[in-house]
Amino acid sequence: MKSLTIPDLHQRKLLLLESISGSKAYGLATHSSDTDIRGVFVLPQDELYGMEQTDQVSNSSNDIVYYELKRFVELLAKNNPNMLELLAVPEDCLLHLHPLFKRLTPELFLSRLCQSTFAGYALTQVKKAKGLNKKIVNPVEPQRKSVLDFCYVTQGQGAVPLQEFLAQQGIELEACGLAKIPHMPELYGLYFQEGSRFKGVVQSDQANDVSLSSIPKGLAPIATMSFNKKGYSTYCREYKEYWEWVEKRNDARYQNTLSHGKNYDAKNLMHTFRLLDMAEEIARAGQIVVRRSNRDFLLKIRAGEFEYAQLVNMAEERISKMDDLYAASNLPEEPDIDRINQTLVEMRREFYKAYCN
Repeated sequence: MKSLTIPDLHQRKLLLLESISGSKAYGLATHSSDTDIRGVFVLPQDELYGMEQTDQVSNSSNDIVYYELKRFVELLAKNNPNMLELLAVPEDCLLHLHPLFKRLTPELFLSRLCQSTFAGYALTQVKKAKGLNKKIVNPVEPQRKSVLDFCYVTQGQGAVPLQEFLAQQGIELEACGLAKIPHMPELYGLYFQEGSRFKGVVQSDQANDVSLSSIPKGLAPIATMSFNKKGYSTYCREYKEYWEWVEKRNDARYQNTLSHGKNYDAKNLMHTFRLLDMAEEIARAGQIVVRRSNRDFLLKIRAGEFEYAQLVNMAEERISKMDDLYAASNLPEEPDIDRINQTLVEMRREFYKAYCN
């Protein structure tokens, strides 16, 4: 069976909604902003009854996405912010509106779930901003460290790196042997003896642990060595995360982050504050406001006119007040699923009745 395409939705008149969304709907577009299109369609009746159903139709870049009515309503019932916004699209962004779509009102779906979907998502964005700030401020060198960089030898009242100690003694790394010191985790006796064949400290440059040797009875260690295994494991995780981020990051957006010199993803934090605004408006007035009235403030965030710490503190302070705000709201705990289901059934019946006629 041939899958539905974007031209199919238009030619077969299956659309309930088509609109401009994203930054242009929010009133936050800049000269570099793309035009995002979102919409809702109804499956042809025979496909609804068949084995294969299409939940979503999009172009290759996902700039244009249409959701099938059932999938759209499922996401609305979960108070998904991107879907709820489509219930309050500014008139100048509407490209097509079927009369039946008006049955899907904000009042039918808005609930206290919005605290987690709007404010909760904003909190994850703040955490993401912190992670990005850490990566920018503390870049990880391309040359990966090895186990040896986390090995230290006691010397006097302090410690020196193992490799520095061995250089002082004129001893080759491969000529050394290690043995665990009982009851002392991550501490080892370091041994050397002319003519002895030990296994060295590590088996290879890629090793993830030290190598132990069989030590002759009675041989005294030349030093006590510590291997910071926990520190090495943490470093390996951070190294992997950092260079995966470098590989996957949006370079144009990253260069914009560097250009304003504030070490944060300005677009990310702009949308964090937009989500917090909407979360508060939903709690206080039960309204979805897509077009933002504080455009100048939000665009100043995007332009990097605030310090990173200032924005994070402002966001966290607002998030801390959400519990009280939602507890005092008139919103239901969750949407009425039975009522939503009945609305969905009625919409399908009327659409197919008109479509068939």
